[in-house]
Amino acid sequence: MPDILEEAQLAAQGKNWTLLIQCLQEALAQEGNLDPAELLPLALAALKSGDFQTRWDLAKLLPGLGQPAIAPLLQILRDDEEELEIRWFAIRILSSFKQPEVVIALVEMLEQTSEEELEQALTMALAEVGKTAIVPLSNLLQQPTTRLTAIRALAQIHHPDTTPALIQAATDQEAEVRYLAISALGNFNGPEIPPVLVAALQDRVAMVRRAAIEVLGARAYLGLVPNLVELLVDRLWDFNLEVCQQAAISLGRLGTDQAAEPLFRVLTAATTPVPLQLETARSLAWMGTAPALECLCRALTNLSVAAPVYQEIISLLGRWSDPALKAQAAQVLLEALTASSASSADAKIRQGIALSLGYLQQPQALEPLMQLLADEDMSVRLHTIAALKTLNSEAAHARLEHLARQSDVPDQLKQGVAIALQEW
Repeated sequence: MPDILEEAQLAAQGKNWTLLIQCLQEALAQEGNLDPAELLPLALAALKSGDFQTRWDLAKLLPGLGQPAIAPLLQILRDDEEELEIRWFAIRILSSFKQPEVVIALVEMLEQTSEEELEQALTMALAEVGKTAIVPLSNLLQQPTTRLTAIRALAQIHHPDTTPALIQAATDQEAEVRYLAISALGNFNGPEIPPVLVAALQDRVAMVRRAAIEVLGARAYLGLVPNLVELLVDRLWDFNLEVCQQAAISLGRLGTDQAAEPLFRVLTAATTPVPLQLETARSLAWMGTAPALECLCRALTNLSVAAPVYQEIISLLGRWSDPALKAQAAQVLLEALTASSASSADAKIRQGIALSLGYLQQPQALEPLMQLLADEDMSVRLHTIAALKTLNSEAAHARLEHLARQSDVPDQLKQGVAIALQEW
């Protein structure tokens, strides 16, 4: 066996990586006759200096050198100046070790790195090593000094065996531990999970309530929590703005008609801050249903809706996807265009209405858009031209040519028609 070590050392000195790997294979096949610590530096030298095939072969051999390999591999993983491919292989090798410290190191790196290749490798490694580390990590969760690190690691192991530990952590005295546990529980659908999430809606810390709302907003829980919509509606009036916004988002994702009217009440309440008005409007649009559309239409005539929110609703109506409701959305926009209000007097609003009418592609909008070419604001005219092209380019161009030939067209409209034909 000493001859193998000597041969391996000579192979490493000459950078004969193929021979070195053969020596490592032979040495590992004869367990107990050679100290792995003597082989480890040689293997690490090959990992750093060898080509891809050498590293690939070493990835199969290095775990055989046992736990002494963990520390230097972790050092490679954490070295930002190290070659990306070497760090990738370090992750691959570390996934063969089932110790909690390896899982924790992988999780920490996943939270820190911005390299997409490393993120993918870390995710795969955690999935591979995760199950065997659940029990040790659950034990670390019981210790005050390590429970935050342990919950971060458990949250990355998407395996149902983590559920008991996550449920226990959901009532931990430390808010961040509760937050991570609640967020991670969203990966599972067991019947024991919804009561934990519902209880978290009343947590004293806003980020925990927000996490519970976000998880419950997945449709998977709609049938498991009978009064889910009412629970989320209650959080629309939370004293924390971010919690209110998340409640609006989750209600929109649930998409139930029952949520439309509560969202409308928040949208049009005089005390609702603009960021929350915007979020409720977007949630109604996300629902895409007839009741949601009706609520947005009613909001356009409500004086409590701030100008930026009014403009956002105009834009949202233009993106309505249900073909059966597009005509209704277009009619509401046409009414807003002809309304004698402060909002319709804003050039940006008229621009938005024009573009939205173009996106909806409803025939009844063609003539009103033609008339909008007479607008005194040049930007409105240009947006209207773009809308006409989107609405029906062929029909709009024919109508423009017809108007250009008429002698009784008002001068301002004639000028707008001429600009449109030139821009065509």
